Amino acid sequence: EKGRARLNPPPLYKVILINDDFTPMDFVVKVLRHFFLMNEEMATKVMLKIHIEGAGICGIYPSDIAVTKDQHPLMCVMEKE
Repeated sequence: EKGRARLNPPPLYKVILINDDFTPMDFVVKVLRHFFLMNEEMATKVMLKIHIEGAGICGIYPSDIAVTKDQHPLMCVMEKE
């Protein structure tokens, strides 16, 4: 179609939760379920990955959504994909 500009999709960002020595595992699961809309099984798998490896990806989003996912009490970082 002539005259229509092609828009590139927005860049995506990984939201990565960082392990700490203070937060109970069940609280991490609750945060993953509430903020990242994971079911119990997926939230538990991600929580264990974070616990064992020190960090885990909670989701991949456009920057404006990724920023809103960072509005919880746990330490996390955004990393451009």
